[in-house]
Amino acid sequence: MDDGAALLTGPDVGPLLDAAVTHVGGELRSWQLDHVDQTPEQSTTATYLASVRWPHGERTELLGVSARSGELTASDSNAEIFGDGSRRVAVWIYPHDPDLPGLVRAAFPERMAEVLNDGRLLPRPVVGEQVSLSMIGYRPRRRAVVKVVVESQVFYVKVLRPRLFTDVLHKHRVLLDAGLPAPQVVLTTDDDLLVTRELPGQSLAKALFDDGDPCSAEDLVGLLDAMPPAVSSLARRPPWSDAVAYYGRLVVAPLPDVAEDVRWIVHHVERGLARCPRGDEPTHGDFHEGQVRVEGGRIVGILDVDTIGPGRRADDLACLIGHLSTIQHMSAQQEAKVRGLLARWVPVFDRRVDPVELRLRAAAVILSLATGPFRGQEPGWEEQTRTMVRSAAALVGQVV
Repeated sequence: MDDGAALLTGPDVGPLLDAAVTHVGGELRSWQLDHVDQTPEQSTTATYLASVRWPHGERTELLGVSARSGELTASDSNAEIFGDGSRRVAVWIYPHDPDLPGLVRAAFPERMAEVLNDGRLLPRPVVGEQVSLSMIGYRPRRRAVVKVVVESQVFYVKVLRPRLFTDVLHKHRVLLDAGLPAPQVVLTTDDDLLVTRELPGQSLAKALFDDGDPCSAEDLVGLLDAMPPAVSSLARRPPWSDAVAYYGRLVVAPLPDVAEDVRWIVHHVERGLARCPRGDEPTHGDFHEGQVRVEGGRIVGILDVDTIGPGRRADDLACLIGHLSTIQHMSAQQEAKVRGLLARWVPVFDRRVDPVELRLRAAAVILSLATGPFRGQEPGWEEQTRTMVRSAAALVGQVV
């Protein structure tokens, strides 16, 4: 079925973007594809960096478009609906994301100052000029995270879909009540903003390249094993390996020359993991170097707890291996540092979980990450993708 990918990644989307901008009083001067999210045979969402001339001047805007193989969804109606003659699509201009109502306030310092003042998070009221905002991550129609700096204090604002807000808040409280170093929730809003204070230390992703080991493999395993039993009673989030065939299709769609290697990886991952039960250990669900805070060689925080739930410890450890194995744009010295850490950490993980399972699950994680360069329209995305596919195949090759 036509999921809209051909339309949204080709030149024919231009008239739709032009119509959307004209509809709100602007003139589209130029545009380029910025980001693509595709669910094969179901839907595609893409964003575009566009130069728009407004009555008050010219500026760069982020435009979003969603196309579906079937009918538009209820939340699509929160955007403007346009037709290209054969289908209807939902079009919006950032920050008016149709699934993230709170983004309108989180995107502007003046509006964010109002949020902080309403929540009384500071000793005295502030104005927009005192608030500095940085977008940490934005997945159109999924979520956004904004860093807020004001009066030497740092907050992080999660912009969530309404149907997920209560669940995410509950997960934060489960870990905090158990004494884990999760972010402290200091404010929630009616438009689904969840505000937390900055954790101490620095990201493991950055500390990897400092002198010495940022933490020990035993500490990483211990952090995961310290999650409370209540996590196992939460809704189950399927591990990355459950969707290995899906991610394989995403990788192959824009880069068909890797199809044979991807099919080989998918076959062996699915066959090798078929014997593994689902597992009921408390798991993080998306455990990697960006989710851990460290200081003085020890772990002082854990982030992005939205994904916690029952699973297998091998899923978490494999996720970390997969991410560490695919860090991009490193110097030779940095590559050597990461290789050294993996050489010390993986044997520890092998003693905690089945080594074959660990590698197969790590390969599946890498295949999921291999969709990233194309989605983000990164320069040289083709070779980056091929390198990741080779990394996944190497892990599978160790155990089959």
